[in-house]
Amino acid sequence: MKRDLHSHLILRLLALYRKTMGGNGVLYPILGFASCVAFIYMSFGDLKLSSLHKGLSLSFVERNGSHFILDGKPLYVNGWNSYWLTAHSMDENSRGRVSAMLQAGAKMGLTVCRTWAFNDGGYDALQISPGQFDERVFQALDYVIAEASRHGIRLLLSLVNNLQAYGGKTQYVKWAWQEGIGLSSSNDSFFFDPSIRKYFKNYVLTVLTRKNTITGIEYRNDPTIFAWELINEPHCMSDPSGDTLQDWIEEMTGFIKSIDKNHLLTIGLEGFYGPKSPKKSAVNPGEWASTLGSDFVRNSNITNVDFTSVHIYPDHWFHDLGFEEKKRYVSKWVRSHIEDCDRELKKPVMFTEYGLSNQNKDFQASQREQFYRTILDIIYKSAKKKGSGVGALVWQFLVEGMEEYNDDFGLVPWETPSIHKLTIQQSCRLARIQGLNQQTGNLKQLCS
Repeated sequence: MKRDLHSHLILRLLALYRKTMGGNGVLYPILGFASCVAFIYMSFGDLKLSSLHKGLSLSFVERNGSHFILDGKPLYVNGWNSYWLTAHSMDENSRGRVSAMLQAGAKMGLTVCRTWAFNDGGYDALQISPGQFDERVFQALDYVIAEASRHGIRLLLSLVNNLQAYGGKTQYVKWAWQEGIGLSSSNDSFFFDPSIRKYFKNYVLTVLTRKNTITGIEYRNDPTIFAWELINEPHCMSDPSGDTLQDWIEEMTGFIKSIDKNHLLTIGLEGFYGPKSPKKSAVNPGEWASTLGSDFVRNSNITNVDFTSVHIYPDHWFHDLGFEEKKRYVSKWVRSHIEDCDRELKKPVMFTEYGLSNQNKDFQASQREQFYRTILDIIYKSAKKKGSGVGALVWQFLVEGMEEYNDDFGLVPWETPSIHKLTIQQSCRLARIQGLNQQTGNLKQLCS
């Protein structure tokens, strides 16, 4: 209909132009200009800001057994975490950091970035209160997705935090308590309180059906999104049996899949084994790890969970081990989870966070390269054998001038040549397994 109106405008202007051909010549340039304006409007009137953020042509990532599949071929992932992308997309003065990070990731052959798609309550909150959203912050998330697409980067978007940073489950419990409908002030009531479950479902529905103001694409229909992560590092210590968390995961994963059947879904686990697991003593970093209410195998075996997630932080888990001992433990930890997915779960495993703290008393900068290589070598060997170890995301990468967003694990990759080189090497090793002829853009050129 809009195109018909545009055409009608052109015809009217041309008719008026012919009527004046034998009359006042002053009208000629005016009408000529008007015709040009109308023509431009007709041709480009529907052009939106999306043309400025036209992304690369991407397909949805799928799963076949223990492999990711992209355009009919196995996909292996080398990627990173930058949790701060939305926060830095709210201001024109800081958006350059988002573009710079995504561009730098693409130039290193990285293909997936994990970032937060939540900020509940507090400063610059996306969700101000249950069901109330700040459009300004949502448009910042729109920008992150559009900009990632422009650079050929896919996003793993996390939907809520188990920790208090950026609100997390604590904020949901506070909201219910403040409204006088909460069953308990315990943070774990996030998982069992029906009112809080309803809050979270409403949030999920709003995010998944959000229409990007830049691209015009609903999030659930956008292949720039690699996958959804249900919750970052879930614990429910009030029920160490794991039943409460298991019930919540089953309900929420089913709810997400009822809205979005395009995208993969993972939980966001750290990978600890539960109290009934035979690996709780042999592989867990301590007895405490089996009391957190989560269980890697049991939770990941839920039908709607497409791939498993594991974190690697020996610095947080051990305080009396030296660097070489930590490396040996990490090798066992990574291999154990690949074995679980190869033999029992038959699903891909992604190591969605790994890092080495610079606060260790024996820390040396060269240790990071050794630590990263230990993990990446095991994943490469698994991928080469067509195993379930399909990728890893380092925690975390930043650009210059972001000290306030850094922690003891973050780094600017190009400021550490050994890490920069290793990152590119892993990207290319995985790309060669897939076949360089299947690659496009930076990756093909980088690895040729």
